[in-house]
Amino acid sequence: MIQVNENITVEDMIKALEPVMRRIIREELMIIADSRSEIFSLIPDSPLYDDMLNIKQRKENGELEFYSHNEVWGE
Repeated sequence: MIQVNENITVEDMIKALEPVMRRIIREELMIIADSRSEIFSLIPDSPLYDDMLNIKQRKENGELEFYSHNEVWGE
């Protein structure tokens, strides 16, 4: 028999559902990014493109350290 806790608050529901919702949204965004790469393309010589190249070069030179997926998302 299933027992029901009648004292569940909105905050409890948010706490329980937020990680699930974040995971679903991440998964859906990954599917979209993989299937429709033109959505997330950068124009060469744009400021954002230049910034991303700079970040990549600094990462390759060991000047930057990134958090792991697990550290960021807690999975």
